[in-house]
Amino acid sequence: MSKQSDWAERAAHHLRLRLEFGLFFIAVPVLIAVFFPPDWMFPSLLTFTAIGILLLHLTPGFAWAELRHNWRNWSWGELAAFTFAMAVFCSAFVMMTRPGAAFSLLRHRPELLAVILLAYPVLSALPQELLFRSLFFRRYHAILPNGRAAYLLNAALFSLAHLMYWSWIVTIMTFGGGLLFTWAYRKRGSFFYAVLLHAIAGNIIFAAGLGVYFYSGNVQRPF
Repeated sequence: MSKQSDWAERAAHHLRLRLEFGLFFIAVPVLIAVFFPPDWMFPSLLTFTAIGILLLHLTPGFAWAELRHNWRNWSWGELAAFTFAMAVFCSAFVMMTRPGAAFSLLRHRPELLAVILLAYPVLSALPQELLFRSLFFRRYHAILPNGRAAYLLNAALFSLAHLMYWSWIVTIMTFGGGLLFTWAYRKRGSFFYAVLLHAIAGNIIFAAGLGVYFYSGNVQRPF
């Protein structure tokens, strides 16, 4: 009887987690993308982020101190190689897709670019990593698939969270970024490294001019 009771309790707990997971990582991003006007996106995202951070804080067994674990499990050479490859890729990509936007902030609004470079790591990269790496894997580990399937699911949902921009370029870039940041978080065991890679990638994107695809004022829904 006790075993049956334990099984039923675990099943109910997993069901609650699946419902919560589906609502938070699937339903809410789709609703924001489909129904919310572009000028509501950032207030909506702030609310979404606040709820996610609260859920992480309430996750059984989670302690904020664990975010410091293996924080230095990376090398300067690896980081330099990533930065160089990202800069080359973004520069080439913006020249192919939107040459008029190439390095536009650097050329015309360097002061705005400086603000973005300073603010993006703290106001964007950090909270996104809290939600899509720490919350995703710590709170919902019991219902996630094993191995690479979990990486692919994470990257797909990270990409889905950017559906609001309605851009295939954003979809591909965020999916690739999701795989990379998950690798840093899971394989290297370093939340800090995931945030660092995310911050560098985001800053290069804006410096190169690809930020035009991540600007809510440019959003055009296909319907």
